[in-house]
Amino acid sequence: MNVPVNPKLRLELLHERHPGLTASLGGAFFEAASVCLNRHHDSPVDMNIVCNDVTSTKSVDFPRPDARVLNAWANDIDTTETGAYGVSLAIMEDKEQLVAVRRAETLTGADWYVAPIGIEPDDLESCFRLEVSGIDVGGQLAIATRLRQKINQTRRGKSNLPAIASVVGFKEKIVALEKVSDEK
Repeated sequence: MNVPVNPKLRLELLHERHPGLTASLGGAFFEAASVCLNRHHDSPVDMNIVCNDVTSTKSVDFPRPDARVLNAWANDIDTTETGAYGVSLAIMEDKEQLVAVRRAETLTGADWYVAPIGIEPDDLESCFRLEVSGIDVGGQLAIATRLRQKINQTRRGKSNLPAIASVVGFKEKIVALEKVSDEK
């Protein structure tokens, strides 16, 4: 009997698909995400992606980090944030056909500018702001609470561009995304 396989979410080589990333940065995102996932799971894992109340599942392969990698990523907060960048950007590409084109400035209420695949925005007018957060432990309520905080952060940001908020729950294997409207 064949068991259906969930489509894969590609965390590796993000820089080849996201013009706003360097090879080093994309590699760091993949490495950090691998450390975060490895804290709780063996590879591969199925991650549930909840995007505007619609749920889908993607399979994620990651290498088991060795001692050197674990030592390099020993700061749990930094590792969780960096790993969440990689997972969120991979999901933006897969689900929304948006890729990172530039890091967002301070006070914009977001971390990244993402644009439709194939568009090289010079003035950012076709971009969305993407705000990312990661949670190492904590259930669905913690993820939902953090998502509300991130939505509010994007609304307070000094930018008129539309926004998307994303929270990656590594232990729960859930990524919650929501397009942000101006409505409170």
